[in-house]
Amino acid sequence: MARPLPRSVRDAEVAGKCLLVRADLNVPLEDGRVADDTRIRASLPTIELVLERGAEQVAVCSHLGRPQGADPAYSLRLVEERLRELVPDSRRLVVLENTRFDPRETKNDPELARELAEGRDLYVNDAFGSAHRAHASTEGVAHLLPAYAGLLLERELRELSRLLEEPEPPFVVVVGGAKVADKIGVLRRLSELADAILVGGKMAEEIRESPIDVPVELPLDVVAAERFDADAPAAVVSSKSVPDGWLGLDIGPQTRAAYAQRVAGARTIFWNGPMGVFEWPRFAEGTRAVAEAIAASGAYSVVGGGDSVRAVTEAGLAERISWISTGGGASLEFLEGKELPGVAAIPPA
Repeated sequence: MARPLPRSVRDAEVAGKCLLVRADLNVPLEDGRVADDTRIRASLPTIELVLERGAEQVAVCSHLGRPQGADPAYSLRLVEERLRELVPDSRRLVVLENTRFDPRETKNDPELARELAEGRDLYVNDAFGSAHRAHASTEGVAHLLPAYAGLLLERELRELSRLLEEPEPPFVVVVGGAKVADKIGVLRRLSELADAILVGGKMAEEIRESPIDVPVELPLDVVAAERFDADAPAAVVSSKSVPDGWLGLDIGPQTRAAYAQRVAGARTIFWNGPMGVFEWPRFAEGTRAVAEAIAASGAYSVVGGGDSVRAVTEAGLAERISWISTGGGASLEFLEGKELPGVAAIPPA
């Protein structure tokens, strides 16, 4: 049964009102600048909508990283500069400092929620990437002000719901990364819907050593290395014949071809997690092959998780993916069937 969507900011009366917008501005900073403004750009439609509709003031809040107290290295100052560059009329825009500078944020402290709500008329949650956290700025404040879903949050829920509500078959799931424990719940849920679950990365080794109660396809061959090092001696070997002490750091050419063929025949695809240590070019071929196959498939495709999104973006394939999710952990919890506190706190449409 489909879960009801939360009410949308599209339906809110915002003219002449002061809004608190919880955005996801958790972006990488390098050398005194924003290194990737994808999440900032993703927040623009909601901010621009309420400004165009006459909001008196729009206060934007977000976390950035995991600071231990008010650490200047995690200040939103650089993020604010970039946001103001992107918003045509930012005079009515206020950007609050990193919510995690206050230890009460992650404790969902009611007093902090009251402080965030003070002087504001409406609350809009547009931070899907943080919607699985019951924090003061994502859940607590939603009980103190009329709460609405932002355009990004709304779109995320609609797109991910397509994977759960009668996805067009064949439905192929590709999962990689490091820890089976982090994804076993979503694997169990999607196994009820998917025609195939293809596994790569360290997860594949874990499953081979400790089988799980989910039918999955594991690599036939791997690119194994003598040690975890970008320049370590490496060779393509059968996944069942990895030399003692060696590590499988990518799926091999036979597996790349098999997985690409599976993906090519799909009509619905979900991908989360790289096929190997794709940050090192020698072990990036598997992840790149999956990205290219998904882009070429013509299927409805959803890519989630920071590493998978980065791989698609770096390969210049982002525009050929149906939906790139901004929330790794949140998307997995949603697909698993868990309630997202930041969503549940908003009244249904």
